Amino acid sequence: MKKSTKIILILFIISAVASILLFKQVKEGIIIGEQLYFNFSPVGYIGLILILFAFVFGSILYIKFIKAQNFSNMLFFITVPLTLFFSSLIYLVSNINNYTNPQVEIVKQVLNVNTNNNVNYVWAILLAVIYLTLLFLTLTFVCKPIKKIEKAVYRLSDGRVKDDILIGGNKQFVGIEHGLNKINDVYKEKENLLRKTNIEYEKFIPKQFLKFLGKNSILELELGNQVQKEVTTMFCDIRNSTITSSTLSLEENFNYINSYLKTVSPLIRKYGGFVDKYLGDGILAVFIQPENAIECSVQIVKAIEQKNKSNLKIPSMDVGISLNTGEVVFGVVGEEERKSPTIISDTVNLASKMENINKFFKTKIIFSKRTLNSLKSEYPLSYRFIGNLTLDEKNLLSLFECLDAYDKKLRERLESIKVTFEQGVRYYNLGKFHNAKENFQLVLKRVREDKVAYMYYNRCEQKINGDNPLRL
Repeated sequence: MKKSTKIILILFIISAVASILLFKQVKEGIIIGEQLYFNFSPVGYIGLILILFAFVFGSILYIKFIKAQNFSNMLFFITVPLTLFFSSLIYLVSNINNYTNPQVEIVKQVLNVNTNNNVNYVWAILLAVIYLTLLFLTLTFVCKPIKKIEKAVYRLSDGRVKDDILIGGNKQFVGIEHGLNKINDVYKEKENLLRKTNIEYEKFIPKQFLKFLGKNSILELELGNQVQKEVTTMFCDIRNSTITSSTLSLEENFNYINSYLKTVSPLIRKYGGFVDKYLGDGILAVFIQPENAIECSVQIVKAIEQKNKSNLKIPSMDVGISLNTGEVVFGVVGEEERKSPTIISDTVNLASKMENINKFFKTKIIFSKRTLNSLKSEYPLSYRFIGNLTLDEKNLLSLFECLDAYDKKLRERLESIKVTFEQGVRYYNLGKFHNAKENFQLVLKRVREDKVAYMYYNRCEQKINGDNPLRL
C-alpha cells in the first residue's frame, strides 16, 4: 500500500469514527414537522463536516480500490453498487404511497405525490432514465482504455510508431500499456536502425541515382534497371599523386587522399551533383545542369588552392577537371549476389580521355563542345578553344579551357590574347606550323606562364624540324 493511501485510510477511519460518535447531534439538527428544516448546534456542524470528510475520503479509497482491480472486478464494483442504489430508489418511489410515516410525507410533498395523481411512477421512470444514463457514462469511461488499446494496436500493426502510448485506466491496463510501449520501443529501435541504414546506404548509392531510376529505396534496385538521361560528367583528378604517394606511408596516403575527397565531395553535392565513383585519387561525378558542373569545377580549383595555402603539413595538391555532356545510361549491373549501380556511356569514356589531354596541357579545367553548347546563352563564362581530341580517323572532339579557374590578372591577360591563341591553334590543326609558331610566340611574350601556348610552340618547332609531334 502506498504511503498516500495509508494517510487517506487513517483520515477516513478518524472522520468515520468521529461521525458515528457525533451522528446523534447531527440527527437532532434535522427537524421534521409539517416542513423540513435544519437547526444544527456547533457540535452538530462539526459532525456534519466530519460526515462530509468521511464521504470524500471513503470515495477516494473506493476509487483507488477499483483501480487496483482487474477489468472484470472493476466493472462489478462500479455497476453493482450503482444498480443496487437506483433499484432501491425506484422501488421506494414506486411504492411511496404505501408508507405513512412523517418523513415519507415530507418526501411526498416535495415530489408532489399522492394516491390520485400517480406521479410516483413518473419519478420512478425518471430515476430509471438517470440510472441508464449514469450506467452508460460509467461504462464509456471505464472502457475508454480499450479504445485506446485498439488504436495503439492498429497503429503498431501498420508499423506507425509514436513517442509513448498512453492508455490510462486501472492496474490491469497499466500492465497492458507497459507491454505496448515495449513493443513500441522495439519498433522505434528498428525504425531508427532502418533510418541509419538508409543514411549509410546513401553514402554508397546517392539519392539522385535512385531518383533517376524511379526508386525510393536501395531495396527496390534490381538487375537490369536502367534509364537514359543527358548529363554532364566530371572527371576530377589529383596531379602527380603517384610521386606524392611514394614519399608517404600507407596511413599518410589514406589521409592525403581523404583530405582531398573531403574538400571536393561536399562541393559536388552543394552544386547539385553526386559522386558516381571514387577512382583512387580521382572522382567521377554527375551533374544534371552543365552550369552547375562549371561552377563546381571552378570552386574545387579555388578550394584546393586555398587548402594548399592553409595546410602546409601535407603535400600540396593540384587538380585537373574534365567535363563532357551527353547521353548516359544509369543502371544496375552485376549478378544477384553482387549488384552495382553505375553509369555507362561513351560520354564517360570521352571525359576520361579528355583528362589525359588535361594532364598533357597542365590545364585546370577543360570541357567539350557539347558541354559548351548545352550552357544557357546568357551564362557568363570565360573560355578559349585549345584544340581537338582525335577519336578516330574521321571524328574529332573540340576542347575548350575554362579561364575562370585562374586569378583575375592572369585571366584578363589570357582573355586579351585569346584571338591570337585560338588562331594559332587553327593554324596548327591546318598544318601551318610556321604561322602557328608565330602566334604562340606572340602569346608567350604577353603571358609567359601560358602552359598550353608553350606546349603548342614546342610541338610546332618539332614539326618544323621534322620531329614527330604528339597527335592532339
